[in-house]
Amino acid sequence: GGSKRRQEADAAARSSVFELQVADTLDGEKQPQLIVKGALDREQRDSYELSLRVRDGGDPARSSQAILRVLITDVNDNSPRFEKSVYEADLAENSSPGTPILQLRAADLDVGVNGQIEYVFGAATESVRRLLRLDETSGWLSVLHRIDREEVNQLRFTVMARDRGQPPKTDKATVVLNIRDENDNVPTIDIRKIGRIPLRDGVASVAEDVLVDTPIALVQVSDRDQGENGVVTCTVVGDVPFQLKPASEGEGEPQNKRKYFLHTSAPLDYEAVRDYNVVIVAVDSGSPSLSSNNSLLVRVGDTNDNPPVFSQAVLEVSFPENNLPGERVATVVATDADSGKNAELTYSLEASPLSSESPGGIFSIDPDSGDVSVQAVLDREQRDTYEFQVTARDKGVPSLQGSTTVVVRVADRNDNEPRFMQDVFTFYVKENLQPNSPVGMVTVMDFDKGRNAELSLSIQPGDHDQATGIFSIENDTGTIFSTVSFDREQQTSYTFKVKAVDGGEPPRSATATVSLFVMDENDNAPTVTFPSNSSYTVLPPSSNMRTVVATVVATDADTGLNADLNYSIVGGNPFKLFEIDPASGVVSLVGKLAPKHYGLHRLVVQVNDSGQPPQSTTALLHVFVNESLSNATVVEGQVARSLHTPLAQDIAGDPSYELSKQRLSIVIGVVAGIMTVVLLILVVVMARYCRSKSKHGYEAGKKDHEDFFTPQQHDKAKKPKKDKKGKKGKQPLYSSIVTVEASKPNGQRYDSVNEKLSDSPGMGRYRSVNGGPGSPDLARHYKSSSPLPTVQLHPQSPTAGKKHQAVQDLPPANTFVGAGDNISIGSDHCSEYSCQASSKYSKQVRALCPAVRPTPAQP
Repeated sequence: GGSKRRQEADAAARSSVFELQVADTLDGEKQPQLIVKGALDREQRDSYELSLRVRDGGDPARSSQAILRVLITDVNDNSPRFEKSVYEADLAENSSPGTPILQLRAADLDVGVNGQIEYVFGAATESVRRLLRLDETSGWLSVLHRIDREEVNQLRFTVMARDRGQPPKTDKATVVLNIRDENDNVPTIDIRKIGRIPLRDGVASVAEDVLVDTPIALVQVSDRDQGENGVVTCTVVGDVPFQLKPASEGEGEPQNKRKYFLHTSAPLDYEAVRDYNVVIVAVDSGSPSLSSNNSLLVRVGDTNDNPPVFSQAVLEVSFPENNLPGERVATVVATDADSGKNAELTYSLEASPLSSESPGGIFSIDPDSGDVSVQAVLDREQRDTYEFQVTARDKGVPSLQGSTTVVVRVADRNDNEPRFMQDVFTFYVKENLQPNSPVGMVTVMDFDKGRNAELSLSIQPGDHDQATGIFSIENDTGTIFSTVSFDREQQTSYTFKVKAVDGGEPPRSATATVSLFVMDENDNAPTVTFPSNSSYTVLPPSSNMRTVVATVVATDADTGLNADLNYSIVGGNPFKLFEIDPASGVVSLVGKLAPKHYGLHRLVVQVNDSGQPPQSTTALLHVFVNESLSNATVVEGQVARSLHTPLAQDIAGDPSYELSKQRLSIVIGVVAGIMTVVLLILVVVMARYCRSKSKHGYEAGKKDHEDFFTPQQHDKAKKPKKDKKGKKGKQPLYSSIVTVEASKPNGQRYDSVNEKLSDSPGMGRYRSVNGGPGSPDLARHYKSSSPLPTVQLHPQSPTAGKKHQAVQDLPPANTFVGAGDNISIGSDHCSEYSCQASSKYSKQVRALCPAVRPTPAQP
């Protein structure tokens, strides 16, 4: 029991299809075997998953399990099955090859090759296989050759669906194709003899004395089409004394086959009309309808009592030129109502009553047949019409005659080339012409006629293919059109050829040259090439009048008066300092420069051409009036602000000059007053000091007086005292005075920072001042809200030496920086136009020219 091993298999679902049998082998082992005990159908279930378990006989027993997957393979046990047993469809006759008709579908439950279906014809006639195509893979049935319903109106056959199994299984379906009629057959008219009226070769001989309503022929009409396409209506065309009547009124008569009798409808007069061409037209009821016609010549017999008669009083004949002599022109035939000898005719040529010219030298006629021949070579360009008379005489006694007028119109041959009126056509057009506008017209003629003179005009490319895609020509008028708008600045002229080809066989052609010149329009505004709006020119104040400041250079892409430029200053010249030459654009100084003119001037220059209407361009010319350019950054900044200043606002010199001069005079007066007070105080102090010395008397070892102006050494080491609140004493705002470039009384400017600030009365020369009691409070001057005059450091200014230690270098931006809390910081070039958005002279610490929202530049 313990060593004996036992095997068990337990299917998870206890399948009824499989069972497990365990067999004993010779060596004592257990051999499990899976037995199929039920029917397997792959179409119902194609796989099974079984759980096998093996367990030994130990105690406790140990076991393990495995999954067994059983895949059911397919056998060809299912036949293909069509969706329908009978497929029926309508097919229009004459359908083009390849037209799909219907798709046969069959399904097979098997898989792999057992389920792969191919479609083949089954029971099908040879005509079916010839007319139809069956796709073996998709089952699509399509037209192989056109089908005529009149030959076959229905196709009935079988199609087999066959799988690829071994052995294959099949299914079949019946296909019924009804060929739908199309109106593709015209009616047929058959005219047959009836009664005693003879009818041979389409001619019926009828005596003029027959009674009205006598049938003279049987007309049978049929149509191979079906339905409405085969319903035929039959009528007699023209004004003839004949009509059709139905042969029977039976209702059982097929619609596509009908019979009529041709009856006389009026008395026949042999002398009036000898032959009747009776045209019978049959029209079916299809859409669109088809028709056919047949004719019957009815010849009427009469007595011999009439002269010869031509069928036409005037016979017009067209005969081509450049003929060979002896060619037949026409055959003139006359008829005679009589018969026998009285109807035998002889023909001759005579001059036309309207022309005295005899046709004998050019034309001749055969007296028996009436054939008219030409004996000379005709040239239509020389003469295009000949007219003469043909007379027919019978052989009766007395002889009767008749005549007709023959008009021979010489037909044209293409023996002349087209001819242009000029070899070269020259046209002048304005530029900017609207596209598809006419630009010229050529004249061409052809001496030929008709189609030989129908000319086809075309544009031929020139030497450089200038006309390709640009020009077109109208056949009827010879008008040349342009598909583009011309631009003279791009191209001034065009040269191309126009070709004329007639419609003859073979065609003849000719060419002419077209030269097209583009005339200028004032469509370009002047372009200023110098100066640029952001550039500037430095003008020294010492410049003489008529000094050339700059030259405005402009160009214009137009020509002639449209490019004749004139210059003018339209803004920015309030002092009338500058003048521009209207023709050359040279800007000259025409006014005397004064201190108030120092700074930036913006001249608005307008350049106009002389076109109609004129075009103009505006440019800015910046002129910086100063001795020299020491700080280009400041000037460039002013120019940049100028570009954002409206053109209506003038920018010219230093607008703050007059105000600065007034305030400087006030400051000088105040300083003079303060110095006067200080001198008075010094006199009082000196008086008291001398009095004190006289009271104490002379002391040995001491000087009689002190050097009042000598600085005290202990004062340098002494710290500033604090006030009651512990605050330090106020420091002087400036430890030294900055010498600036100010205006001299005579209007000149100082070239050196070491020159005195002012030569006004009461003001001394201040080179180095250390803030003593006698010093003027220039710091207060710099702190004030008064605008400062223009400040410039010139490269030639002498460097401050030991004697001028108080003179400090100005910063690059030419601004003053103070030590106090409320000192204004200003630029020497801050003018009214750049500081207009806020107060110029604020007592708060800020830049003299605060940020102003830029004004867009004027056009």
